[in-house]
Amino acid sequence: MNIGIKGVLRRIDVFFILYLLFLIICLSLKLIYTREEIYFAVNSRYSEVADLFFRFYTNIGDGLFTIAIVVVLILFFSYSKAFLLASSYAVSSLIAQALKFAFDAPRPKLYFAEHLQNIHFVKDVHIYLVHSFPSGHSVTAFSTAVVLTYFSRKKAWGMVFFILAVFAGYSRMYLSEHFFEDVVAGSVTGVIVTVLWLSFIDSKQFLHSPKWQNALLKKRSA
Repeated sequence: MNIGIKGVLRRIDVFFILYLLFLIICLSLKLIYTREEIYFAVNSRYSEVADLFFRFYTNIGDGLFTIAIVVVLILFFSYSKAFLLASSYAVSSLIAQALKFAFDAPRPKLYFAEHLQNIHFVKDVHIYLVHSFPSGHSVTAFSTAVVLTYFSRKKAWGMVFFILAVFAGYSRMYLSEHFFEDVVAGSVTGVIVTVLWLSFIDSKQFLHSPKWQNALLKKRSA
């Protein structure tokens, strides 16, 4: 069964079109504004409600959240879907970590070390200092969004998953964990790597066998 890149993109077309528009807007903003201007534009707009919301919402981009979805897929949907999500997460995360250590970029708290009095930090959030580029949470959020869109029969879900991923990326800037560039690069890494991986791995015949369509708590196929 040959899926191919075009096959993957056809199944996530709504998500992908929205993502391309999002990317154009992000690149335009980067051409107009500096890193510092974008960072402080986000950091200066905060509230207690937003602090609480993004403090917890950012976990959508955490690997544990994706692993939890994998467990649900194993229990109720199919081993093949669980494998596709788990392997996409693993491959995109490995590439993200390689990039993080290759660039070894400072995070906002280290970058603005002499101006911390001007920065709003959310209470009880641990702020990292290094390996900022790209944002790992953004990689995972967008990778997971691509896979879930790929699974969805209704294309409208692509819009939902896209919005959820964008907010996950924004949460990393709001919490001062990452810069705008980190989040955008993370989204690009997550989307491109996952599309390429799905086009390769979902073409493997074993994933489409009856046994791989079973789940632990689902009536087994022959």
